[in-house]
Amino acid sequence: MNKKLLFLLLVTISLNKVLTAQSLYFPPVNNSANWNNVSPDSLGWCVQNMDSLYGFLEQQNSKAFIVLKDGKIALEKYFGSFTKDSIWYWASAGKTITSFLIAKAQEEGFLKITDTSSKYLGVGWTDCTLQQENKISILNQITMTTGLDDGVIDNHCTDKSCLVFKATAGNRWAYHNAPYTLLEKVITTATNKPINTYTASKLSLKTGITGAWLTTGYDNVFYSKPRNMARFGLLFQNNCIWNGEALLNDTNYINQMTNSSQNINPAYGYLWWLNGKSSFMIPTLQTSFPGSLAPQAPADMFAALGKNGQIISVSKSKGLVVVRMGDAPGNFGEVPTVFLNQMWQKLNAVICNKTNAAAIEKDLDFNIYPNPVDGELNILGLDNSDFKIEIYNTIGQLQLAVNNSNRIDISALSKGIYFLKIEVENSSKIIKFVKE
Repeated sequence: MNKKLLFLLLVTISLNKVLTAQSLYFPPVNNSANWNNVSPDSLGWCVQNMDSLYGFLEQQNSKAFIVLKDGKIALEKYFGSFTKDSIWYWASAGKTITSFLIAKAQEEGFLKITDTSSKYLGVGWTDCTLQQENKISILNQITMTTGLDDGVIDNHCTDKSCLVFKATAGNRWAYHNAPYTLLEKVITTATNKPINTYTASKLSLKTGITGAWLTTGYDNVFYSKPRNMARFGLLFQNNCIWNGEALLNDTNYINQMTNSSQNINPAYGYLWWLNGKSSFMIPTLQTSFPGSLAPQAPADMFAALGKNGQIISVSKSKGLVVVRMGDAPGNFGEVPTVFLNQMWQKLNAVICNKTNAAAIEKDLDFNIYPNPVDGELNILGLDNSDFKIEIYNTIGQLQLAVNNSNRIDISALSKGIYFLKIEVENSSKIIKFVKE
């Protein structure tokens, strides 16, 4: 490539970056009420499907729902007595703020993510041997690979007696709250600042993301208004640059936050959940499920996910930030991946996403019986569409695969716990059953 052509290419790339940044709107830092809107009609969205979306959200115990398009509010809905000024918890969605603060502390020279955790937590912070403990680093804490046992009675417990060796750090992925929670002490020890002070100075003052960390039991939980969740999503949509000001300059860390941080669970970055990967794992299980975390969402979507459906979902390719706050949307566990997929399914109908148009109305609301089961497993609630069923054991090994059958003979399977995965076009759902 000659020098002139290379120069033109570099100029084009730089110009595209500038134009992309300029196309994003950022609300004022000091005026949370002043936020520009864009009408769904002007975007060419299918507004006739908005009632169905809002009905679904209300039925699923939602309190707040916001969709930003290129930074502007395209959809904003509150349910019951909840308003834009109401305060709610982020639950584990707040883990992503911690990831940001770790990055900032590293950038300012207070710590390195390769440091051993005991440098900040003190020697003997776990019940492991010294050799086992010394292998645990901050990087292991932010990637959920400490090797500490998440199967203890209370995996939120940060007491030494609860932090028990299970595997060598880096060799096992497990969604374990306690090692994450201790990152607060890592930050406060390294910076010599209280967590709320450091959050305010490095995040709130720059973006208007107000809120506070409050301790509940062992957990340290962030509370804020719904629009502050949207601001945080917008910050990450623009690679941690707020209205032209870079809040983080470490592009390598920024990329790692929202890309596979290890090869055990490729759907997990630095405390962010990732879509479009070859497989994913979920809390409490050592099962690796093939396919995307949320098939209805864009492949580049990454998300902050918290208990009872606290969600910040970002797609750079679509220019979208989606926020949901509320109570538990059904029995979806600590990380509501199924609900995330259903939410995007309904949203696709509004934004007229033709890619998934054929699957938009397929909610995969099916039941299985009997459960526990001995011989034949029956599936209720599926129509005559083509579908595929796969059955996995608890370590993620495929045991059985069938197509278009509502009755499955599982008599050949050994006794134990299994997971049935059903796929209909671009939708999928997983349900647990017991073989007697």
